[in-house]
Amino acid sequence: MSKKIFSGVQPTGNLHLGNYLGAIKNFVELQNEKENECIFCVVDLHAITVMQNPKELKKNIRQTAATFIACGIDPSKSIIFNQSMVSAHAEAAWILSCVSRIGWLNRMTQFKEKAGKDKEKASIGLYSYPVLMAADILLYNASHVPVGDDQKQHLELCRDIAQKFNNDFNSPNFLKVPDPLIQKQFSRIMSLKDGMKKMSKSDPSDLSRINLTDEKEEILNKIKRAKTDPMAMPDNIHILSERPEAENLLGIYSSLKNQKLENSVNEFNGKQFSEFKEKLSEVLIEKIQPISKEIKKLLNDEKYLDEILLKGFEKADKIASKKIKEIKELVGF
Repeated sequence: MSKKIFSGVQPTGNLHLGNYLGAIKNFVELQNEKENECIFCVVDLHAITVMQNPKELKKNIRQTAATFIACGIDPSKSIIFNQSMVSAHAEAAWILSCVSRIGWLNRMTQFKEKAGKDKEKASIGLYSYPVLMAADILLYNASHVPVGDDQKQHLELCRDIAQKFNNDFNSPNFLKVPDPLIQKQFSRIMSLKDGMKKMSKSDPSDLSRINLTDEKEEILNKIKRAKTDPMAMPDNIHILSERPEAENLLGIYSSLKNQKLENSVNEFNGKQFSEFKEKLSEVLIEKIQPISKEIKKLLNDEKYLDEILLKGFEKADKIASKKIKEIKELVGF
C-alpha cells in the first residue's frame, strides 16, 4: 500500500550516526519503496526555538540538505526543502495553536526535559513547537510519519489537533490523521561514552558520537575509546539490558550490517571487546567514509544545494499553499 511520508530534521550542526541509523537510513528505505511519496524537510523554524547564530544556521541548513543527499535521499524521487521558505507552515501553526489546548501542551515531556529547571526563561517557541510540528505534517496530508520514541507523544498531539479541527469545523477527514512509522530496532543510538544517554549533537564531548563527516582516523579513535565493561562479549541477548554499552555497540554493528542483534551476539560470543571493536570500526568506516566524502563535495557546491532546496520549495509550496487556502476558508478568513 502506498504511503505519503513526511519527516523533518533540525539543522543544528553536524548530523551523527544516531541521526543516520535512527532516522535517515530509514528515510532512504522508505523512499526506495516504489509507491511511496516522500517529503523530507530541513526544519529551520524549529531550530530557532533556541537562539541560533544566523550565519551558522544558514550553513547548517545546507549541511543538512547535503547530508540527506549524501546518505541516499534522491531529490528526483523525494521532495527536499527547508521549512522557512514555505510560509504556510507558520500560518497553519498559528491557526492550529488556536485549536490546541494548553492542557495538551502541558503534558509534553520533551519541553520539560529541554527547558530544565528554569522553564520560565524558555522561549514560547520551545513550548509550542509541537503545534508547528503538527502543521508541518497536516499541510501535506501525510499518511505516515517516521518517529522515534522521543517524538511519539508529539505525533499523538498532532492526531488530537487534526481530529479537533475536523470536529470544530464540521469537516470530517479534512485534516488527515497520520499514523506513526516506528522503527522497531536501532531507533535510539546511545552515546559512546555512556550507554544510558542518547547520542547527541549537544554533548560537549565529540568522543560521544560518530559524526557523519568524521574521517577514518577519527572513527578508529572514537571506537577504540568507546566505553565498554570489563567482561567478555555477551553470549546471549537476554543479558544485554544489564550491559548498556555492549548493547549499544552491538546495536550499531547490527544496524550497519542489516542483521538481527541476536546474530551479532552469536558472531562475537565470548570474544574480547578489542576484537569486536576492530570489526565495528571496519564496518563504520566502510559506511561513513563515502557519506563523509560526499557531504564535503556537496558543501563545496552551494549553488547546487540551493537549487535543490529551491526546487523542493516549489514542489512543497504548491501542496502546502493549496491546503492552507482550504484551512483559511474553513476558519472563515
